[in-house]
Amino acid sequence: MPYFDVASAAPLHPVARQALLASLDEGWADPVRLYREGRRARLLLDAAREAAAEAVGCRPDELVFTPSGTHAVHSGIAGALAGRRRVGGHLVVSAVEHSAVLHAAEAHAAAGGSVSTVGVSRAGAVSAEDWQEALREDTALACLQSANHEVGTVQPVAEVAAVCAAAGVPLLVDAAQSLPWERVPEGWSLATASAHKWGGPPGVGLLAVRKGVRFSPQGPADERESGRSPGFPNLPAVVAAAASLRAVRAEAEEEARRLRVLVDRLRRRVARLVPDVEVVGDPDRRLPHLMTFSCLYVDGETLLHELDRAGFSVSSGSSCTSSTLTPSHVLRAMGVLSEGNVRVSLPTGTTAAEVNAFLEVLPGVVAGVRERLGVHPAPQVAPVAESVEVDAVGLRCPQPVIELAKAIGTVAVGGVVTVLSDDEVARLDIPAWCTLRGHEYLGEAEAEAGGGAVAYRVRRAA
Repeated sequence: MPYFDVASAAPLHPVARQALLASLDEGWADPVRLYREGRRARLLLDAAREAAAEAVGCRPDELVFTPSGTHAVHSGIAGALAGRRRVGGHLVVSAVEHSAVLHAAEAHAAAGGSVSTVGVSRAGAVSAEDWQEALREDTALACLQSANHEVGTVQPVAEVAAVCAAAGVPLLVDAAQSLPWERVPEGWSLATASAHKWGGPPGVGLLAVRKGVRFSPQGPADERESGRSPGFPNLPAVVAAAASLRAVRAEAEEEARRLRVLVDRLRRRVARLVPDVEVVGDPDRRLPHLMTFSCLYVDGETLLHELDRAGFSVSSGSSCTSSTLTPSHVLRAMGVLSEGNVRVSLPTGTTAAEVNAFLEVLPGVVAGVRERLGVHPAPQVAPVAESVEVDAVGLRCPQPVIELAKAIGTVAVGGVVTVLSDDEVARLDIPAWCTLRGHEYLGEAEAEAGGGAVAYRVRRAA
């Protein structure tokens, strides 16, 4: 059964498994103790730190291991903000950061700090110009991911880092998705990553803080990990994480070339084989193994279940999947279609045959889901009105858009369809539908009926 969701978690790498088993026998002792078992454990920890630091592109004494990537992000943001509290309490983040960063930003704002969010293009990338405008004299820290976890877009980290350096602001780079492929781009001040993204064991994160960056660890500290991650380390997992990172990076260049060809095929063929689909993310500046697309008139939860039944494990940023009630913040920030969203992220070793099998199954699965939702080709009828109002109150994704698609043919070119909906997703998906179908989105207003409903107005263009 092909597993196509390594952006969430990669299968345990064979090297990680070997290192984990070996270090269970050799690395069980406390590495701060001076007797032989402790010294042996310390040698393993030091070797793991050197290997991880080489992969990140920093000095070993700048890197510590944490209990998770999320812990590394939270510790890094809190420590950097505290270290520069005399400068101010202003934090800058991009609109498409991982939720770990956004949750830390929310906590900072709740504690009295201020946060500025930098928007992105429809491809999901920030611009250095927008970033520069967001920086202020009281900016203590800026955070930017190296590559997006949902759509694969690679961010201009070096350009943003140069802007931050000119302003004297440290930049924290969340490198969770890109570190298996390359070092963190130059110019960063703090960097974080998570081992389960590259085939290491879960429960190991990396936090690197450059020398000279003002950093004040928050919470109780001890003598371990430079006081930045207290507690007894899970040394076997740390050793396995570092060993697998070195192994993955050794084959990264060749594997990236191979997977990029497969993802290019996916991007082309999905757009060709599936009607009414939007392939999102930057087509060129992207991770080699990841692509995302959204299908009109499709229930995301049902689509994922059907693909799972067909033997393919994928994930989704759709609002109508069981894990969320609102669209992915990434898709929302990009202004792209969210309904029927599918993220495909290929693990190392994925074959062309597996990708071709997915492409064979996908069109039928999408068509089947649409059929069950009552989506049929619109009949060719003469327009009957200059304006039509569609009551979609109480209907959930993707029904409001389905009702809009059915109604648009009933008005003349230049006529207006007004969709009444209380589904938050409609605010994103109706404008995205207009972009895909070539109609003009006129905006929204509070519905006269009230009750939280919104009136979305669309003018038929063709």
